[in-house]
Amino acid sequence: MKFQSILSTATSSLAVGAAFLAVPAFAQSTGSVDFEEGTIVVTGQTQNGVAGVKLPNTSKAKQVLTQDIIQTQVPGQTINDTINLMPGVSFQNNDAFGSSGGTLTIRGFDDSRISQTVDGIPLNDTGGYALYSNQQIDPEIIEQVNVNLGTTDVDSPTAAASGSTVNIRTRNPFDDFGVRFLGSAGDFGFFRMFGEIDTGVLNSSGTKAFFSASKAVNNTVYGGIGQIDKTQFNAKIYQPLGDNGDFISVAGHWNRNRNNFFGSTPLRVDPTRVVGPDSSNRFPLTKDERFYKIADCQIPAGVTGVADSASSCGSLYDYRFNPSDTGNIRINSRFTLSDKLTLNVDPSIQYTKANGGGTVVAREGGYTNAATGITTPISGYIGGAPYFNGVDLNGDGDTRDQVRILAPSNTETWRIGVIASLRYDINDFNRVRVAYSYDRGRHRQTGETSLLKSNGFGSDVFSDNALADADGNILQKRDRLSYAILHQVSGEYSGDYMNDRVHLNLGVRAPFFKRNLTNNCLATSAGGFVDCFTTNTADQAVYAGANPTYKLPQQRTLNYNRVLPTAGVVFDATDHASVFFNYSKGVQVPGTDNLYQSFWYARDEDAANPKPESTDNFDLGVRYSSGIIQASVTGWYTRYTNRLASAYDRDLDVTIYRNLGRVDKYGVDGSFAVQPIPEFSLYVFGSYLKSKIKENVETGVTAAGDPIFAATKGKREAGAPVYTLGTRAQGNLGPVELGVQVKRTGPRYVNDQNLPIVISGAQVYAKKTPAYTLVDLDAKVKLDFIGLGDRTFLQLNVVNLFDKLYVGGFDGAGTSQTNVPNAFIGTPRTFIGSVSFGF
Repeated sequence: MKFQSILSTATSSLAVGAAFLAVPAFAQSTGSVDFEEGTIVVTGQTQNGVAGVKLPNTSKAKQVLTQDIIQTQVPGQTINDTINLMPGVSFQNNDAFGSSGGTLTIRGFDDSRISQTVDGIPLNDTGGYALYSNQQIDPEIIEQVNVNLGTTDVDSPTAAASGSTVNIRTRNPFDDFGVRFLGSAGDFGFFRMFGEIDTGVLNSSGTKAFFSASKAVNNTVYGGIGQIDKTQFNAKIYQPLGDNGDFISVAGHWNRNRNNFFGSTPLRVDPTRVVGPDSSNRFPLTKDERFYKIADCQIPAGVTGVADSASSCGSLYDYRFNPSDTGNIRINSRFTLSDKLTLNVDPSIQYTKANGGGTVVAREGGYTNAATGITTPISGYIGGAPYFNGVDLNGDGDTRDQVRILAPSNTETWRIGVIASLRYDINDFNRVRVAYSYDRGRHRQTGETSLLKSNGFGSDVFSDNALADADGNILQKRDRLSYAILHQVSGEYSGDYMNDRVHLNLGVRAPFFKRNLTNNCLATSAGGFVDCFTTNTADQAVYAGANPTYKLPQQRTLNYNRVLPTAGVVFDATDHASVFFNYSKGVQVPGTDNLYQSFWYARDEDAANPKPESTDNFDLGVRYSSGIIQASVTGWYTRYTNRLASAYDRDLDVTIYRNLGRVDKYGVDGSFAVQPIPEFSLYVFGSYLKSKIKENVETGVTAAGDPIFAATKGKREAGAPVYTLGTRAQGNLGPVELGVQVKRTGPRYVNDQNLPIVISGAQVYAKKTPAYTLVDLDAKVKLDFIGLGDRTFLQLNVVNLFDKLYVGGFDGAGTSQTNVPNAFIGTPRTFIGSVSFGF
């Protein structure tokens, strides 16, 4: 029990009340927002931020970017690129427009370990937990994005967040009617249109809504043969309930992408090889080589009576599509049940249909054993190739040919969830809440095939009109049905002590994960390879009888349960300075791809029951916030147990998982923002990261059965920069706003042994990619001085001003010193001009 004078109590009560009114949403779900707003006590520390950056006075290492910064970036830009302006965050964008994807790490956590949400609902893929930056919500309707650099909230319904979280909050509709149109054009044929309408308050109960739509197209930056086409719709209806902050909000989102892959080349620098996307090519050595052009091609017609070979037309990476349809409906709500009891309920439903493209050489005849040359009159997707057993694919009148066809890896997901929490205010200084989170994803993974156009591009990007064998059986390279189910209960306590100088937060969450997995194909190796016959059970029986070591189709259920505590404290040393500490335990259960690889083993073997990855995360920092200065320095430490890692083989379309055992990571993050006068602000940030794999990793066995180890002990994890440094300066001169931002990204190791890539005894790439520095400019001229309103302006953005050549995102090379990963070529200098009209 805390004893205070009546005056102190009254003062604190006013502070808590002010916090409810003044503090913006800093957390994920409505319940987390509501609880944290009640926790943060307004002292001398400003909660309005400086230069568009906010440092909430919580025990977590957290940072917020508001529309003040978001609106200065390229219109339509993915929010994952914008948070590159935070310490510890590293994002490599595949283009300057936000429509083509990218690679994100935070404190070395890759995107499969970062929980990303919009208005509280999780966005990570339900199967492999990946994030897709080109599917993010339009930045014009984002109110703020906040990042927990090393932990998550206790009610987060995620199997992925062993580390950081990125929480996107969309804006509410405006009280007044308004219309806005924004048009942008730039290099590489970029053209984007965005429009939004706010209804304003419609009735006496306060109902209001907004609707928005955008359309963006551009040519691929490299290759010269593909295009990017993105369409998005958003809407939100907001209904206040009374005048005490209660409400119901219903929002909807739909995003359609039809993209070509581009700009990915092998990470090698052999000067005898040309630049390009093929496995025999290399990464560019000069800026001029970045703009390589791929020649158009035509698939030759088949010749009747001749065993035609497959054309290579359409095989290059740049011919592949990366289509996606994503949508969600999300509800946020707050209900005051009494003066001490508040209920929050956030249900949602999501839909995703997407694939990664790719082609394969199909056989019109029956299955031919490569080792024996014997042909068996059966059909199926066998050994990585489809055999149609009597289907004329190229229309030449015979069934003797090999034909290149489209073979995408399709994924269709329906996901429903709810986060419900009940907060009880014990008194003005102590509050508790309990929460329940439910998340259920139905994850359907297939691999239907379809024909290519004569120019090598797919005629049906999802293979909806799938090819079948002579008996009508659909051939596909994988056939899985997964249910990823989570039930989670959590509790949290927050208390204020020592005359509101000490703020304590204690919490615990107990997730219960269930993975119900069905593989309808034969498992042929421990690496995840399969042979599929779908409904052709007769031919499957023949083939399985000839290959008795292969594992028949099967269904398995795995359960993972954990208790994950969290604890934090903030000490307000002065009205402007505080010290904070936070501990949290995180977990990532194995993704479905990893679990399907385990189907090769008997159910009772250890390899069939992979362990979840867990982390212990510690933050200790100091924070200063006043009217013109905002600064923070945080030291952090993360310890992994059963660190899962993966390496993706783009050509084989398979991901190989490995367990690095224990990995320790530690580092420091810092930021400083100052706005000495209203017309100028400066923001500086930086981070340093050190990781250490504690043991050598077993990678295989010799012919004699002895284990083979990779020399990973004491080495850093690959893919994450050693350090980052950045700054942004902005000046306002009447109607003109000018901004410049600089980001230096340190070197990244290419494999977990931290060794150069060596092929046939020759080094083809160094052990790490070089550090690089990017400079971006933005300028805006507001036209309100001629009576057109503050939503009417001209804007210019220049990305990569000095046209720096650099290595963008790259696939993990794993523990192998001989594996050459594919890397994206960094975004070149790009100009984008925009004009906005609004009232």
